[in-house]
Amino acid sequence: MGRARLIGAPAAVSRKRMSLDAALDVAQDDPDAALLVRYAQGDAAAARVLTVQLTPRAFGHALRVLGDRTEAEDVTQEALMRLWKIAPDWRTGEAKVSTWLYRVVANLCTDRLRKRRGSVPLEDIAEPADPAESAEAKLQRGARLDALQAALDTLPDRQRQAVVLRHIEGLANPEIAAILDIGVEAVESLTARGKRALATLLGGQRDALGYDDDKT
Repeated sequence: MGRARLIGAPAAVSRKRMSLDAALDVAQDDPDAALLVRYAQGDAAAARVLTVQLTPRAFGHALRVLGDRTEAEDVTQEALMRLWKIAPDWRTGEAKVSTWLYRVVANLCTDRLRKRRGSVPLEDIAEPADPAESAEAKLQRGARLDALQAALDTLPDRQRQAVVLRHIEGLANPEIAAILDIGVEAVESLTARGKRALATLLGGQRDALGYDDDKT
């Protein structure tokens, strides 16, 4: 992602070790929580694995909401630092680690959106490239991503968060409700209105973006 500091894991901290049965229960319910507990008990390797697993999710959400790589990297770094800080006090069973992290990322993104309004850079939107893509296909994919980001940027903050979590990250409504600290019905309303707004904004660009050619 351009910054090595997002890849490195922190030094492990010590904590009273949980029983094997308890660790297995945690691993079954929330594998991320099991890794977090192992990190808190002094397992640095667990922190590295958790960093590799969580960083793309946190960064991808921040990038879609903020539209800026540098800001998204900063948000991801801050969110992970907060996770490492609370690791010794993590209470298993109260929330999934990924849900907790998404909530922190969402709040940090909201803070940044409130501080800066107006246009947001659209370049360098992170998306895995297909090595078999033709030059024309790459240009078309880039145009589609830019159009989507520009449309997302016009949505109200909460709508944008909900749409990204539901339709891009693929999370279920109950988890989104927990992340945004709202009810499931509110999530459904936000995503429905956001999806309609995006359809309206992008509807007139189907020909230019090549959607009619590939029926996507």
